[in-house]
Amino acid sequence: MEEKEKEKEQEVKAIHHVNVGDVVKAVKGEQKGKKGEVLTVRENSVIIKIGNHPVTGEPIKTVVNHKNYKK
Repeated sequence: MEEKEKEKEQEVKAIHHVNVGDVVKAVKGEQKGKKGEVLTVRENSVIIKIGNHPVTGEPIKTVVNHKNYKK
């Protein structure tokens, strides 16, 4: 079962050409123009960290569809 999951994950990475740690720029939506570090690669989107909250220091994260960012 784990082998199938690994194969699927590799296919997703191969299709979208981004990996955890890459920096991408949002080109659509509310966060348009902001750059962020990829935290998670999903089948249809990525989760990126676009900064830290100035008061609490917590990371600000957003989900971006693969069509809506550039590497």
